[in-house]
Amino acid sequence: MQSKATLAASVSRLTAENVPSPRLNAELLLMFTLGCDRAYLYAHPERELTEGEQARYDAALAERCRGVPAQYITGHQEFWGMDLIVSPAVLIPRPETEHVVEAVLALARTMKTGAQASPRESIRIVDVGTGSGCIALALAKELPNAEIHATDMSAAALEVARANAARHSLDGRIQFHQTDLLEGLRSDFDFVVSNPPYVGESEEDQVQLEVRKFEPRAAVFAGPTGVEVISRIVPAARKVLRPGGWLLLEISGTIAGDVQRLLSSWDQVSILPDLQGIPRVAQAQKPVH
Repeated sequence: MQSKATLAASVSRLTAENVPSPRLNAELLLMFTLGCDRAYLYAHPERELTEGEQARYDAALAERCRGVPAQYITGHQEFWGMDLIVSPAVLIPRPETEHVVEAVLALARTMKTGAQASPRESIRIVDVGTGSGCIALALAKELPNAEIHATDMSAAALEVARANAARHSLDGRIQFHQTDLLEGLRSDFDFVVSNPPYVGESEEDQVQLEVRKFEPRAAVFAGPTGVEVISRIVPAARKVLRPGGWLLLEISGTIAGDVQRLLSSWDQVSILPDLQGIPRVAQAQKPVH
């Protein structure tokens, strides 16, 4: 069957199965199957799929209809302009998390030039619960002189993160640690950064089915209220940050008030919204005195 007809049939199939963004998913999986980009796909509508290609594409469509995220089928997701490997061992990086990276970069610029400038030549950053490594890699890419650490309890997640660092020639820039949050790390960090699990179990029915069913539960759900992990990160971060250092956390609007209360003894506490106006990043400075 020609690629144009194959694509049309696939869009109809995904639509019937109530898969979100059926055309986008059909195109993505066909590009993955053929090893091509969108420009090639539409420039060659007459391209005949081989029997093997058709079989692989049908298998990918079946997985997507079953609810498996397209990123786990293709093994890839873009983040901060980088093509990252993803697997069911890690949370799929999302555009919202780029707001965390942006917030760190904005503060890093002021730290280099402002009154709170670090006496060291390099800024020290730790990404807690790194997963795919997306935050650590983005910061390593943008801050070439920074000393960057990344932690995760999951050996499988760290394997993915290390692979991503190697793919982007950043493996020499990031030190990975298999540990619980910040346990075992020495102090004097300028930034503690994290996209922790922050969904409460009471909100489970509001989470997309494919997230509940296929993404690592420990990376999504924090406990009954959603702030259980953050309530552990806050005091741990205070121990390892230098005076005047910053804690930045990805959050949701549901827990913004609780997070502000957890940070009530910190300085410069603020909640930054995402592009939809939803509270997305909590940032706070460790008191200097």
